[in-house]
Amino acid sequence: MSKSIEELKSLTTQIRRDILRMVHAVNSGHPGGSLGCTEYFTALYGKVMNYNLPFTMEGKNEDHFYLSNGHISPVFYSTLARFNFFPVEELSTFRKLDSRLQGHPTTHEGLPGIRIASGSLGQGLSVALGVAQGKKLDGDSSLVYSLHGDGELQEGQVWEAFMYAAAKKVDNIISTIDYNGQQIDGSTENVLSLGNLHAKLEAFGWTVLEEKNGNDLEAVIAILEKAKTETGKGKPVVIILHTEMGAGVDFMMGTHAWHGKAPNDEQLDTAFKQLYLEAPADY
Repeated sequence: MSKSIEELKSLTTQIRRDILRMVHAVNSGHPGGSLGCTEYFTALYGKVMNYNLPFTMEGKNEDHFYLSNGHISPVFYSTLARFNFFPVEELSTFRKLDSRLQGHPTTHEGLPGIRIASGSLGQGLSVALGVAQGKKLDGDSSLVYSLHGDGELQEGQVWEAFMYAAAKKVDNIISTIDYNGQQIDGSTENVLSLGNLHAKLEAFGWTVLEEKNGNDLEAVIAILEKAKTETGKGKPVVIILHTEMGAGVDFMMGTHAWHGKAPNDEQLDTAFKQLYLEAPADY
């Protein structure tokens, strides 16, 4: 059954609680970007994307999603669990021995919802484009979605893929860039500036949409729905989605410090007070 906007907003808070609980339990993982992308994942799986359960790898006549910046696996795993791809209780195995929930998603464990191994940055767009072209060859009118970090755009393979997509008129793909301005070593501006990203993507032949409020659920749903209307017109579609790393937890926001650091007990308690739910469904 489709969830209301209010139910989905509550779910974003639950997913944020899951993210922090997962990385805290093993003192390992990437909470910052995961927290920042929570609205995107909730919008995608809760309102925008067409998919069936139980999950199949082929997913014919279904929309596909590919996570390129695989280090934000906590938000991906929580979303999949909360949308019934696998039991929520399995989140407690995150990054543990013999777990299907590795630090970066992999396929050989057979975790439902995971179609590629990701984490080596720069490769996800190439995979997504291959799938998109495969769908066209199969006469499958479904869409392919992909997500990328802004720091990931410092990889050359991404730009080869941008060029290829436009040249081959791959117009059944909607790629989103998590534009939070932070990466593991500092701000993207200081590490390696992306310059005028909007202009660059347009110059590479993509239809470029931009949303400044990437942590507003309704705004994210709206921009994704708008992107869908731009598909099928001979050009690939990309969304520059401005988010806040660490969104929802005040001491994690505005800095790259929480890119790959877990909260301690006191910090977790402080964060949970900010992510209040009247009746949390914590695992």
